[in-house]
Amino acid sequence: MNKDQLQGSWKMVSGKVKEKWGEITDDEIDQIEGKVEQLEGLVQQRYGCSKEEAKKEVNEFIDSL
Repeated sequence: MNKDQLQGSWKMVSGKVKEKWGEITDDEIDQIEGKVEQLEGLVQQRYGCSKEEAKKEVNEFIDSL
């Protein structure tokens, strides 16, 4: 799945996001609406990792879908 496909199927994917990153709230997941950069920022913020680590985690997550 690529970034465009992620936005198109966000409703289906949002549950998997919640499973992987449980500290991100449902409201935040709804607000992201599949925007990869916002997801990376939330992962970075919630889990205290670097921007590069968050980007890598999100990209690996997208690739696994």
